[in-house]
Order: sequence, then structure tokens, then C-alpha cells
Amino acid sequence: MARIRLTTCALLLLLSTTVFAGSTVENVRIWSENDKTRVVLDLSRSVDHSIFTLRDPSRLVIDLKDSRLGSAFAGMPKGTGLVREIRSGVRADGQLRVVLDLSTAVRSRTFTAGPNAAYGDRLVIDLQREGSLAPVKRAAEAYRPGRDIIIAIDPGHGGRDPGTSGRYVHEKEIVLALSKELARKINAEPGMRALLIRDRDVYVGHGKRVAIAHENNADLFVSVHADGFGDKRAAGASVFALNLDRANREARKAMSRLPGKEEVKLGDVVLNGKDRVLASVLFDLSQSATMSASLEVGDHVRREMSRVAKMHQNVVKEKSLAVLTSAEMPSILVEAGFLTNPSEERKLRDKKYRGRLTNAILAGIRSYFYTNPPPDTQIAMDLKRKPARQVRHVVARGDTVSEIAERYNVSSSDIRRANSLRSDKIRVGQTLSIPIFAGGY
Repeated sequence: MARIRLTTCALLLLLSTTVFAGSTVENVRIWSENDKTRVVLDLSRSVDHSIFTLRDPSRLVIDLKDSRLGSAFAGMPKGTGLVREIRSGVRADGQLRVVLDLSTAVRSRTFTAGPNAAYGDRLVIDLQREGSLAPVKRAAEAYRPGRDIIIAIDPGHGGRDPGTSGRYVHEKEIVLALSKELARKINAEPGMRALLIRDRDVYVGHGKRVAIAHENNADLFVSVHADGFGDKRAAGASVFALNLDRANREARKAMSRLPGKEEVKLGDVVLNGKDRVLASVLFDLSQSATMSASLEVGDHVRREMSRVAKMHQNVVKEKSLAVLTSAEMPSILVEAGFLTNPSEERKLRDKKYRGRLTNAILAGIRSYFYTNPPPDTQIAMDLKRKPARQVRHVVARGDTVSEIAERYNVSSSDIRRANSLRSDKIRVGQTLSIPIFAGGY
């Protein structure tokens, strides 16, 4: 009997502990500036919550699931800004209700924030006077003076030109699938935009491909192809860069038009009216710079591709191709593999493998442009921003990069850049550096 009583007591003790195993509100902080008010609830752990507004009088109601005020809670702070008073109570269903009595109608936004060096888990409520001209924005959204970097993606061949052929598929089909996937991923990158030279099975002339990129002021030209060879053992991917010999022939054609009335441009420089020697020097300088940039971006892409694919060429080489002739923009050609090799054809027909390959190409492009961003672009502007401080976040089960970014009021690209992440893949227990910019919480 004594053993039963002891067991019963232990069970009751366990049940009583479980009742209070939810989150507790340890403190409430509030401050106001420029018609904006922020309320922060310091929590013992993250908590599910809901929020809604009431009118006449204006109130904001926050319900915290399975929560209560902490034993050391010092009391609600005095109201300030848009909040006249803060009060709380525990509802019959066990939810802690926090009510903000407001001085006027407001627009609200809430997000949860994980632990950092100074605080634990937090629930942040941002308030702004309804009808205010300036909307509540995330730090990254409030700073967009620069343009997107434009990546021209050229799926090789098409239409009447099938390219090389494997046993089951033509080159034009594989490279179009790769290019569409790459374009989708580039368009998901903040500060980048993809330009598909062709988005269906049509033939586009070589000169027209480059012209489309020029007309849209592309910063990089990426031609996507697949290899073929008589020996089925030939295998591996390759990256090639702008060939100066062919570019020189294109330059001489442009130079030959100088005496005429047709405007001849090199980038933003109009060559008409300049003597041939000066025009020749300008072409040479442009070609040298573009050649160097093409080799550099090609090497970034080659390194990343080597992580997921066997490489046929371990260096970036120049290649004399009609689509690699522009002296105005870096240009590379990616050979994704040999369709004449049965093993590589099988890989290139596999959507998951194409996904890994396009991730690698994107990582190389991103790595190059984060090192060498054109000065008028958004990426260049973002890189000039210096975080006011860094906080640390330990990844918990269920965390995603976008959710963590929302918690800390920064962008996903800020987190990826601060942690050298090539994708949004993170693991439980991983520690991330979170850059907090001026104006963040």
C-alpha cells in the first residue's frame, strides 16, 4: 500500500510538472519612435500564438498557447506611443491573453525571434498608425536602390537544330530543361534576374542570341550545351570562356563600320567620331577585361560543378564558338556532360541530377557576382551595408532559413551571405550568424 501511495504521489508530481511545461512570459518591453511602437515579450521558450484586433475601443489581443506569466515577472510596463496600457489574464483553455489597449487604430505585424547573446526567445509585435504613409517594412525591403544583375541563359540548338543525340534524347531538349531550371533558381535569388534566350523548342541564330542579351543589358552570358563523341567512354562536364580570336574578328567587323553613319558602340562608349587607333585601343581594353572576367566566372562555375559532376576539363579553356564573341559582357559555355555516354545520358535525363547541376552553376555565378558585383546593382548596395551587430542562432527542429530571417527581421539572402550558405539547407544544432542591421530589433 505504501508503495502504491508513493507511486501515486510521484505520478501527481509528474502531472503537475507537465501542466506548467509550457512557455512563460519573463518580461515585457516596449518602446516607441516616429509613429511606430514595438512590444517585445521575452519568453522561456518559443510559443504558438494568435493575434487579432478589436475596435471601439481599439485593442490588440495576443493569445499565447499553454503559457503563463513567469514567477519572477515584475509587472507590465507603462504604455507609450500607440499603446495606452498592457494587461493580461489566463483564459479557461489555458491560454495566456495579453491585451494592448491602443490610443488609435493600428496596423500590426508579429514575428518570433530565437535566442541571442542578450535575450532568449521573443515574440515581437510591431505597431504603426493606420493610414500612415510609410508602411512597416523589413530592413531589407526598405533598401532597394540598385538594379538586378541580369544573367542571359542560352539553351543551345533548338528547333530544326537538335544538337548531339543520345539514345533517348536530343541535346536541345536536355539543355532547355537545364536552362529553365537554372532560370527559375536565378529568379528566386534577391538581386538577380534571368533572361532566357529561348523558352521553347525554336531555332535562334547565333548572332540573334548575343543580340538579345545585349538588348537586355545582360551582365553575363551563359550558353548551356551537352557534349557528344564517337567513343561512348568519353565523359564529364566542361566550362569554356570567351575566345579572343573570334572576338577579334567580330571587332574588325565593327571597326569596318566606323566611317559610316551607323552607330557603333562598345558597351556605353560610342566609337563613331574616334580615330581608328583610339577605337582599336578601346576594343583591346574591353576584350582583355571581358576575357579575364569570363575566365574568372567560368572558374567559379567549374569549381562548383566539380562537386556534383565528373569534369572532362579541370580548367576553364577558351573556345571558338559563335555565341562566345561578345567583348561587352563576360561569356561562358557550360557542357553539362556527354549524351553519347549512356551513364551520363541517364543522369542528364534525371530531374534530381539536373537540380544538383543547376544548383552548382548558380552557386558559381553567385560566388562570382558577390565578389565582383557591378557597382549600380542591388547586390553591390547590400554588400556595402555593415551589420550593427551579429547574433547567434542555434537551428532547432522545424527551423527554415526563411522563418529564421522573419524572426530576426532580416532577409534570407543576408543569412545565406553571413554564413556562406550555397542553399537554404540547414541542419538541427547548426549555429548561424545573424547580421542585425541598424533599424532591426
